[in-house]
Amino acid sequence: MRLQSAILAFVAGVVIAGAGTARAQSVEEFYRGRNVTMLIGFSSGSGYDIYARVLARHMGRYIPGNPTIVPQNMPGAGSLRAAQYLYNVAPKDGSVMATMSRSAPVEPLLGEAKFDGRAFTWIGNIADNNSLCATWHATEIKTWQDVLTKPFVLGGEGPGSDLDNFAMILKNLFGAKVKLVSGYPGGSEANLAIERREVDGRCGWSWDSIKSTRPEWLRDKKITLLVNFAFHNAPDLPADVPLILDKVQTDEQKQILRVHLASQALGRPFAAPPGIPADRKAALRVAFYATMKDAEFIAEAAKLRLDVIPLDGAGIDRVVGDVYALPPEIIEKARRAVKAQ
Repeated sequence: MRLQSAILAFVAGVVIAGAGTARAQSVEEFYRGRNVTMLIGFSSGSGYDIYARVLARHMGRYIPGNPTIVPQNMPGAGSLRAAQYLYNVAPKDGSVMATMSRSAPVEPLLGEAKFDGRAFTWIGNIADNNSLCATWHATEIKTWQDVLTKPFVLGGEGPGSDLDNFAMILKNLFGAKVKLVSGYPGGSEANLAIERREVDGRCGWSWDSIKSTRPEWLRDKKITLLVNFAFHNAPDLPADVPLILDKVQTDEQKQILRVHLASQALGRPFAAPPGIPADRKAALRVAFYATMKDAEFIAEAAKLRLDVIPLDGAGIDRVVGDVYALPPEIIEKARRAVKAQ
């Protein structure tokens, strides 16, 4: 009995000592020699994918311990699959981060997602967003009047994605004769569907993504830019592309649109799971913003035609918090605006 007690006491001492060591582990010690997974909630070749891979190539230099950041695509449901995984399953130790749709943080208010967008550990956003609806050049849909009067088919990714939400807003708020064909894994597949004439076009298409992934479509006038879901047009966007806010007829439409447009400020967001250690949260935020100023990162982004207009993690906290604080009646109207009918 004495020997057994001694052994138990020894094991308990080792466990306690080990726990103390783990608690005392510095950020640099945690990340040194480690691979950090970067989940990408969209398919390969999409705008989100390109941004994430560029960030992954540079950000590790600014994280203490210089870990290797390994991108991993997890497409599905307009990135909600990756968001749900990050929220519920991923280790809460700072070893996993993700990029998701800019609309994903507020999707629980508008759809069926089961998480609180305020709870993510927001790391930063590379650029705000101009989100366009566009159609293939061979369709009859070339103007806003055409949108309102002629039937057409738009491609989508799934409920909660920008592609689906903005298509439904055209239908529910403005009476457009839109048929939504949803379920494409990501923007790349939706673009291929446009080219194959499976659909006439898509919404939720970031201006920076169009420039970086389909510059030849712009050059050769293969697509028509119909309307911009944003508060302001990007400086290099063609001047004849109207803002959706300029098309509203009532104050109620404007209030509803402001709920959905708030997420455009989160254009290319990155997050870690809720509740990671505070020192690692701080280190990831600092590393992200340092990367935004890194000459090599900026040069690669420019080469790929990617905008770099960053917002820090605290800024994302404010944007998301402001949306969650809106009156319930406004949120309910915004919810109905993107619901399939």
